[in-house]
Amino acid sequence: MIRSVLWLTAPAMLLLCTGAADWPQFLGPNRNGAVADTLPAWPKDGPSARWQRSVGEGFSGPIVVGDRLVLFHRLGEREVLEAMDASTGRVLWKSDYATHYQDDFGFEEGPRATPCAHESQLFTYGADGMISAWALTNGMKQWSVDAKSEFGSPKGFFGRACSPLVEGEAVILNVGGRNGAGIVALARSNGHLLWKATEDEASYSSPVSAVLGGVRRVVMLTRGHLVVMNPSDGRVLVERPFRPANPSSVTAATPLVLGEQLFISASYGAGAALLQWREKRLDTIWEEDHIMSCHYATCVQHEGFLYGFDGRQEQGCVLRCVELANHRVRWSEPGLKAGTVTLAGRELLVLTEGGQLLRAPASPETFKVSARAQLWPDGVRAHPALADGRFYARSKNKLICVDLNHR
Repeated sequence: MIRSVLWLTAPAMLLLCTGAADWPQFLGPNRNGAVADTLPAWPKDGPSARWQRSVGEGFSGPIVVGDRLVLFHRLGEREVLEAMDASTGRVLWKSDYATHYQDDFGFEEGPRATPCAHESQLFTYGADGMISAWALTNGMKQWSVDAKSEFGSPKGFFGRACSPLVEGEAVILNVGGRNGAGIVALARSNGHLLWKATEDEASYSSPVSAVLGGVRRVVMLTRGHLVVMNPSDGRVLVERPFRPANPSSVTAATPLVLGEQLFISASYGAGAALLQWREKRLDTIWEEDHIMSCHYATCVQHEGFLYGFDGRQEQGCVLRCVELANHRVRWSEPGLKAGTVTLAGRELLVLTEGGQLLRAPASPETFKVSARAQLWPDGVRAHPALADGRFYARSKNKLICVDLNHR
């Protein structure tokens, strides 16, 4: 196997790999950026770059279902959904449709939202507002709904970015539409509208489902509020104001549900808050700026500590560990600029925008890198996927599969 990644150091302690799991949606199986799998020690010259290939534009992350990897990207004037053999990168099928999205700020013009796989279906949300359902087996389109024409979903600053959430028979998205269509639920079977709720504009954050008070709920950040609602009928249980004062701001990190507590975060002065769920209300445990103010990447939680990037991407973020109970900053690691954090067992996999992959224990004592690699020169923004001991990540024009199981 060609070692196409430059490895600088490797950990000494050997860990066991404890099984495989799909990464079927944004932020993984539980939508929290974490899997229970632990990883074996990497060889001194690094694990294998199993395969890599060129891809189109976009910030949409890869997902993995069984032996298939699925990527949503833009090639020319088409938004393309592509299924590949996860082991080899060989294309299994490819489907596409025309897109007219143009970015107003010179960023990439591909899709922003990560696909969601559920049973035999895939769901996508394009940058120009097209919501679609596809057959996982062959990529056949099953239905599509244009959120722009159907609900009046605006373009916003950077296009539509909400990764679809499937809850029961509903596909739930924050589209920011008019006439009470801030949040919509479409039927998985045919795309028909099941319900709509709120007058809020869309954020760049994606919803998450969880059990709160013994009942299944949907939690999401719109542009103006934290919203907790019933997935069955869209009834809003709690709306808590949460919005940066800067009118040119974005809210992009996904809420973390930690038992009966919720952690929310945004940059541009909004800061972060830890909230306690009570029946039909949220009590504030703490709320502070400059603690863990996430710009676009969602942090992870391990044993009562948060790990993530604090600060504005264009100003240079700081990787940080924060104690949840008292919002105490345990350590900060400057110089990495910005990136994403994935939790594998008890370890952090930090992928920086500069294309560097760092491996370190999830420890509140210190940030101690046990291994590192330079995957690409730069241009890494999308959240990666981790499935069956393989790490899948994309830059602005490349997709790579790194085999973390190989010793």
